[in-house]
Amino acid sequence: MTTQQFTFEYTSFSDISELTPADQQLLSAARKVTEQAYAPYSNFFVGAVIHLENGETVKGTNQENASFPVGICAERTALSAASSLYPGVAIDTIAVSYNNHNGGKNDAPISPCGICRQTITEYENRQHSPIRIIMSGQSGKVYILQTAKHLLPFGFTAEDME
Repeated sequence: MTTQQFTFEYTSFSDISELTPADQQLLSAARKVTEQAYAPYSNFFVGAVIHLENGETVKGTNQENASFPVGICAERTALSAASSLYPGVAIDTIAVSYNNHNGGKNDAPISPCGICRQTITEYENRQHSPIRIIMSGQSGKVYILQTAKHLLPFGFTAEDME
């Protein structure tokens, strides 16, 4: 028997002002696009903005449905739109933010759900390069990870089916 350990690094910033101008712009767009989310059931509005290697950006929001759980998360909405609008163009970064209309906090980083972690990892595998993830609320701390694999170290991939 052996014991293994998985560790990863992420960068933590006290607020958006510490980011590069490009990352500030991407996170600001993610914060703003939360206004377009459709979240009448959870009142938890999520926005994601993708920066592609060709310089284009694509936005996505969570879209809830009365027939739970058939809604779709902001990250997957943005990923689907990016691959439809710009097929074959690699994703460089995805910024994710939220606006909690339930009276709870809005100032802590948010992490993609399990399905989104799996989906972002699949996109990394498809494009053979990592996708940076910027996570934040409407204010406060910001976390940046260099790859989705840090969020899903034992992710299921096409290689598992070979």
